[in-house]
Formats: sequence, structure tokens, C-alpha cells
Amino acid sequence: MFNTKNKTDMQPTNGNGNGTTLIGAGTTLKGDISSSSDLRIDGTIIGNITSSAKIVIGSSGVVEGDITGNQADIVGKVSGNIRAKELLQLRGDAVVNGNIYAGKLQMEPTATFNGQCHMGANIVEMNNNEQQAAAR
Repeated sequence: MFNTKNKTDMQPTNGNGNGTTLIGAGTTLKGDISSSSDLRIDGTIIGNITSSAKIVIGSSGVVEGDITGNQADIVGKVSGNIRAKELLQLRGDAVVNGNIYAGKLQMEPTATFNGQCHMGANIVEMNNNEQQAAAR
């Protein structure tokens, strides 16, 4: 009666796993995060974040580490370098303390940024290659 669904019925319908990962407000995570899907951070992350998709730091979000992604939308606080291959948006009361490497930058007047800004798609790629070479 209650067991009418089999295991295949409970699998995600899209099959490619492109859902958004959410770190909710009040949650603190220590360690690096790597994802191939979108990320939304409303809690606190102490570590580096890497995604091949979009990264959103909500108004209550705090990141103490570097952020690397295809796109990034920052409303909260970031202490670390940000690398966005395409568009980086600093919106609302965003506070960024660190260097920015972005293909394109959009910044609202209420956002605060302290650091160096490097723009252009080739800048982001070049700095990623330099970083990988230095790690070897």
C-alpha cells in the first residue's frame, strides 16, 4: 500500500545533477568546497570555494577564503580573492576584502571593495595557470 514507488521513481528527473547547493543561514562549514553545479551560500564558509557554474553569496553569507567560478553574485562578505571567468556582480551591501579577477565586473554604489581589480577573460585564465604552476 505505502510501497508503491520503486527506487527508480525516486531518482532526480533531470538525471544530470544540475541542482543548486544551498548552505543555509546559521550553518558554518570549515573546509574547501568544489562543485560542478550552482552554489548559494547564506551561512559561513571558512575555506575555498570552486565551481564551474554560478556562485551566489547571500546577504547573510560570509566567506573566508578564495572563490573561483564561472559567474559570481556577491551580496554578503568575502575575505579572499575572487576569480570569475564571466561576470562578477557586487550588489547591495557586499563587502569584499581581496583581489578580483573577472571577465566583466558589475558593482552597485552601496558595495564595498578593497583590493586590486584585474579584468578580461585572458587575465582570469592567466592567473589560474600561474597559480597551478606555483602549486607544483
